Amino acid sequence: TGTTFLYRLLASDPRLHAQLPAELATPWLFAEAAPNAGPELTTAGSELLHTLNPDMAFVHPSGPTLPEECVLGMGTDMRNWGFTSLMRLPAYATWLAGEDFADPYERYREALQLLAVNDDRRFVLKAPAHTAELRYIAREFPGAIVIQLHRDIVATIASGASLFAVYQSTYSDDVDAVDVGRRQADQSELWFRRATEFRSSPERDDVTLIDVDYRELIANTPRVLEKIYAAADMSAPSALDGFIANYHAAHPRNAHGTH
Repeated sequence: TGTTFLYRLLASDPRLHAQLPAELATPWLFAEAAPNAGPELTTAGSELLHTLNPDMAFVHPSGPTLPEECVLGMGTDMRNWGFTSLMRLPAYATWLAGEDFADPYERYREALQLLAVNDDRRFVLKAPAHTAELRYIAREFPGAIVIQLHRDIVATIASGASLFAVYQSTYSDDVDAVDVGRRQADQSELWFRRATEFRSSPERDDVTLIDVDYRELIANTPRVLEKIYAAADMSAPSALDGFIANYHAAHPRNAHGTH
């Protein structure tokens, strides 16, 4: 739905703090570091992953200097929707759907507090998996700006299924695309139903929700950014068109291949 593009575009604003893979894995090592400094960033993990499965590079470019999703820093108690994207785990997904996520989100907030010890930049976070657990976002991050992107449902599920099929092919030689698609449809229904229920819940008032049409994000990126920065009570980057152009120059679309 364009979440990675929007997330990494916002992350290029020096006033915002999007977590790098090393920060997600070991936030305590960065607690006393100056902004944009800290232990040397390792490339071993991403290089190994791309060696095992070169297709990973074009479905989701990754690396030590590219901000990553919150799920990489969650799930220490085995409650993490990110795991369902990596392997065929239908029984686990069924179990997870009935679990309470209060503890995982509380631990994640504590990890962010560690990273904020000596860094006053405002966090920008991203994970589609938050869609299913927005009440915990509201509980642990009251006042947060929650941006939800909306795209044609067929394109959304097809894109997600394709992504997860590539992910799962890293760890299994037997990936059934039809099965992946079926599970993606079921999981999406659950996530979207919960997100809709959240909108009519009391916790809804604890966050600011912004709805973004995927088509508008692509066709009129400056307008979308202006809407987001206004909601966050921040000024948009000066020379907004140049800000966006610089991002595209540094991260050309399909540089590693076409998804």
